Amino acid sequence: MNLRTRVLAIVTFTLSAVVAVVAPAPAATAQTVEVAAPAGSGLPAYVAVIKPVTAERLASSWHEGCPVGPDQLRLVSLNFVGFDGAVHRGELVVNADRATEVARVFADLYFGRFPIERMETVEKYNSDDDASMAANNTSAFNCRAITGGTAWSNHSYGRAIDINTVQNPYISGSGTVYPPNGAPYADRTQTAPGMIHAGDRTEQAFTTRGWTWGGSWDTPIDYQHFEKP
Repeated sequence: MNLRTRVLAIVTFTLSAVVAVVAPAPAATAQTVEVAAPAGSGLPAYVAVIKPVTAERLASSWHEGCPVGPDQLRLVSLNFVGFDGAVHRGELVVNADRATEVARVFADLYFGRFPIERMETVEKYNSDDDASMAANNTSAFNCRAITGGTAWSNHSYGRAIDINTVQNPYISGSGTVYPPNGAPYADRTQTAPGMIHAGDRTEQAFTTRGWTWGGSWDTPIDYQHFEKP
């Protein structure tokens, strides 16, 4: 190989290396999870759409310094059955590594006709957990500390979900009920719509997939809460 050929080869190799280094990673794409309705269910097919989410979309629920970035989260839009018996669409933000599993969990709840009051991302409540709970909102990601502490909650990683927060309240070690309008449901001998009980279809949809239910804790007891760190 003569000198000119050698120089051209080196330049070509160098440019190829630079392009490889600076080329951006492929953008995450939308994913659809669809489950056909069982015969006789009376429900349309279940459809969940999983999409990337931006800091702008997360709004007040995320800020610099949170333990995960927007690129590690996904927005999941899915079917659920409301307290009115009708089919609605809701949204959850969860960790990318939990998104498909969460979509399938809620398919089980949907076909089990487990009623959910509402499902909105928490920035619609200015990311105030108390306000979201009082509205009986089912939600997931919110970059915040654990209740009564300073460590990051698993909600800050998108690896925890709260469901029907009024019918399934949080009860502190001292017996305080959150949200306060959930106090009538602290008596777990009830079987009101939207409540979660040990061994029921809703609890099993999560725990058989390795999630932990806060309703099985000694103190505090968090009936609304499922997590999979």
